[in-house]
Amino acid sequence: MKTNTSSTPEIISRGVCVHRGHVLLCRNRKRGNVYLPGGHLEGEERAPDALARELVEELGLRCRIGRFLGMVQHAFDHKGGRVVEINFVFAFQLPKASLRRPPVSTEEKIEFYWWPLAKLARAKIQPNVLARVLPVWLRSRAQASRWVSTF
Repeated sequence: MKTNTSSTPEIISRGVCVHRGHVLLCRNRKRGNVYLPGGHLEGEERAPDALARELVEELGLRCRIGRFLGMVQHAFDHKGGRVVEINFVFAFQLPKASLRRPPVSTEEKIEFYWWPLAKLARAKIQPNVLARVLPVWLRSRAQASRWVSTF
């Protein structure tokens, strides 16, 4: 993760895969932080294309990117600096999803696991506002109120 001490926010595309009432989460093995799969946009890359690329890089799988769910503006302290992110959140489908065997990461630093959507607040997901808004975004087909901020 880059430390962003400037006013330029990092642009990130994140994905939500729900299977049988569980959501796929990603955990950094060293730091333990939990977040949705995805990563930074590169250059003039479109947010859904960045998510598709990141899923291939992290899972080794081509996943179908679905509808836009919402956006989270988030800021946190990291390594003595302030990091500002804008997270675009999309639904996606994982081929051959199985709760018995979470997908294996192609990157050593992260791991994937399934977590009950109804207990998302207990997963300590970051940004933590996602625990509250994701279930609402997933239930609603309307595009209103799809922006939240942690500051």
